[in-house]
Amino acid sequence: MMDFGTLSSMMLKITSSLLIIALGIFLGLFYKGIDRKVSAMMQSRIGPPIIQPFRDVRKLLTKESIVPDDAIGYLFNLAPLIALFAPLFVLLYIPIGPFDPLLEGYGDLILVLYLLALPPLATAVGGSSSGSPYAVLGAQRKVVLMMSYELPLAISTLTVVWKIGSTVNDSLNPFSLSVINSYPIWGQVGLLGAVGVALVTIAVVAVMPGELSKEPFGQTEAKTEIAGGALAEYSGRNLAFYYMASAVHMIVFSSLIISIFFPYQLSEILYPTINIAGPLIPYLEMGLWALLVDTVFFLLKLMVIIYIGVSLLGVSFARFQIDKVTYVYWIPISILAFIGLILVFVESILF
Repeated sequence: MMDFGTLSSMMLKITSSLLIIALGIFLGLFYKGIDRKVSAMMQSRIGPPIIQPFRDVRKLLTKESIVPDDAIGYLFNLAPLIALFAPLFVLLYIPIGPFDPLLEGYGDLILVLYLLALPPLATAVGGSSSGSPYAVLGAQRKVVLMMSYELPLAISTLTVVWKIGSTVNDSLNPFSLSVINSYPIWGQVGLLGAVGVALVTIAVVAVMPGELSKEPFGQTEAKTEIAGGALAEYSGRNLAFYYMASAVHMIVFSSLIISIFFPYQLSEILYPTINIAGPLIPYLEMGLWALLVDTVFFLLKLMVIIYIGVSLLGVSFARFQIDKVTYVYWIPISILAFIGLILVFVESILF
């Protein structure tokens, strides 16, 4: 029989997982509202209120999910669930601010990248199973887009993993996000390597709008061209799942960028100041204060990454033509990431 300690540990993990899932959905919709508001302000519009995504989801959940007559029913209904739960599951593997990942030691960066490929694949499968020619075209574009940005993403992440693996203790797994988070890449390189890491960071940020199908890589859902693409036939609860999936995916990918490239904690810098000001916060333990500071700092980093990778790029560039998507990711962005890899490698050999 299962003893009380094991049962308590299991219940704690289940409760923590549910809290992380709820927090991921809330943050996704909240930052999606901020993105829409900021994008509108950058275009001299008023824009919707920040809580509009919550209203949209609430409304969609109350409406009927219509399944087209020509659709493959079980695939059509299953795809939105996979698209939503895959990024939510990834949240359990990524360090969130000062908190270690809940499933630390049970996976690594390779597993996370595989799981991040599921939402676009689920979108493509759902669109293809709907029977709509517009959705099928959107699904084809989704697959082409995913195949395009995977190359620079792989080069960039492997650059960081290889460098950390060559400098830290051999007993540590360099593919572990906890290890990457504990040994910031900027502290493992010199000047030449820092330039290389900066280039791969730019490449990953450039991958972000493609990963999320945001402008200028919104070809898969272009309403003026293909009537919404892969989601053209979705409505009600199923469309709400896709809507939440895109919001959570944005949080997950932004958190992954922070974990790989910017894992620093603000409390490590502020501890001396907090120590001096101890009498001003007599009711807070030092650990609790540091936890609060680092959590707020993580949320600010999240906002900056989303602003640069989603809002700024989306407003600054018009949507590329579909035949330019593969070229942009395979040529300039991949070359940028490859140059970064070469610089890091050359520094390791010379110094």
